[in-house]
Amino acid sequence: MDWTHYRFLSEWPLPAPPAAVFAVLERAEDYPRWWPQVRTATRLDDTTGVITIRSLLPYAVTFTARSVRRDAAAGVLEIAMSGDIDGWARWTVTPAGPGSLVHYEQVVEVNKPLLRRLAVPGRPLFRANHRLMMRAGRRGLVAYLGTV
Repeated sequence: MDWTHYRFLSEWPLPAPPAAVFAVLERAEDYPRWWPQVRTATRLDDTTGVITIRSLLPYAVTFTARSVRRDAAAGVLEIAMSGDIDGWARWTVTPAGPGSLVHYEQVVEVNKPLLRRLAVPGRPLFRANHRLMMRAGRRGLVAYLGTV
């Protein structure tokens, strides 16, 4: 097993229509407004930006995100990531009753030296840290959707 390889899956039921959710998720530069763990999101051009995240554990992760798929009709946003983590992440937004269901999938390899050194003993903490970040992201997005 490669201890520096992670696959994360999350589902967020949201009380807003898919088009509204997609419109917020496609503006990554606004993530710091509603997602506390996204510390910075700086757009470099139409398809690329630099994002820094930090959750409960005392380390930040910075990566370049490059859009590889933006399909509003299918509700899919996908990025390639490089930097402290390499891999990809995908949002898929679908209708669910009066609201939406957002499926998030991420597959990454950790490059940051500290996280690589702590890969085996820290793995359960890193996974828990990610769950906390995703939970806070959902709460923040629900609140933000109520204001836009």
